[in-house]
Amino acid sequence: MRVAILGYGKMGHVVEKVLLERRHEIVAVIDNEADWQRLDNEFRRAEVAIDFSEPSVAVSNMLRAFEAHVPVVVGTTGWLDRLEEVCKRCADANGKLVYGSNFSIGVNIFFRVNRLLSKLMNTQDRYHVTMEETHHIHKKDAPSGTAIHLAQDIIHEVDALNEWQLTPCDHTNVVPITAIREGEVPGTHKIVWDSPEDTIEITHTAHGREGFARGAVHAAEWLVLQPSGVYPFEKCLIDN
Repeated sequence: MRVAILGYGKMGHVVEKVLLERRHEIVAVIDNEADWQRLDNEFRRAEVAIDFSEPSVAVSNMLRAFEAHVPVVVGTTGWLDRLEEVCKRCADANGKLVYGSNFSIGVNIFFRVNRLLSKLMNTQDRYHVTMEETHHIHKKDAPSGTAIHLAQDIIHEVDALNEWQLTPCDHTNVVPITAIREGEVPGTHKIVWDSPEDTIEITHTAHGREGFARGAVHAAEWLVLQPSGVYPFEKCLIDN
């Protein structure tokens, strides 16, 4: 398939590698406004676009894709406060979008484990939850979109919890999240349920960026075959 890459940082380069391995044609690589002006015609030839840009431009990239009738897979995080607006613009343009807080298949399994554990903890009032996420120093948003997703799932399952907050925080009804930025860490998320008697920990550690890129390419291959609409990444996994 013909693919456009939106954002050509470290993730964009890994996406390019995976696309070429899978024998897809890259018709445009767009990393800034000058690229948009220069490559607009090439972009419109794409059958799908994959965005790993930055939160400040992700929504603009999506709107351009909708206008050009190019389906788009968005791996960028930090923009989900505008999801309702994006969904409306996608529907108005009869467009296609896959989005997610994390495109790793392993993380999406981790999401399900977290939901199950949280459901079991709903009746265990001696346990208290904390979360820690660690990423590379280049990551723009904190906490990560993945950490927010995990926290929202915990809140949904545990009646006594009603919000998440970055540490330090001192409320008993919150999920406290510690966000660490160091080195070139691809991404580690740890959830700890602690009681006076014992501690339960679940952790997901990414070994590199390729898992996210392969998930995004998988989503792109899936999206081109779907009708118009907005799909969470997990939908691609459920259908396969």
